[in-house]
Amino acid sequence: MSLIDHARAVRENAHAPYSKFKVGAALRSQSGAVHVGCNVENVAYPEGTCAEAGAIAAMVASGDTRIAEIAVIADSPKPVSPCGGCRQKIAEFADGDVVVTMATTAGVTLQTTVADLLPGSFDADYMSKV
Repeated sequence: MSLIDHARAVRENAHAPYSKFKVGAALRSQSGAVHVGCNVENVAYPEGTCAEAGAIAAMVASGDTRIAEIAVIADSPKPVSPCGGCRQKIAEFADGDVVVTMATTAGVTLQTTVADLLPGSFDADYMSKV
């Protein structure tokens, strides 16, 4: 199965009773393992979690720490893009040249890179003392 296929399948498990906007994400870690996540809403909106965050948490929980590729899918009119917070989360675990595939459930896809999604990202280099 492709990453989009994995993301499409897990999207069906999303808990989105408020927005009705189900999102699925799948990533391949550098070890080759596939990790998936879906959005999980909460009636207290800020307490929900994004699909990308769920996939990253699953990756880290399994012992992997680097993303080799990631895909995100939603029933949207154009390929769904990770939100700003998820872009930062992805950048924490992926190099700038990692491919991000964004898709619609109708089959439209768009590929970019982590660096193009989050130019000038805040990274660990800012935390080191000069």
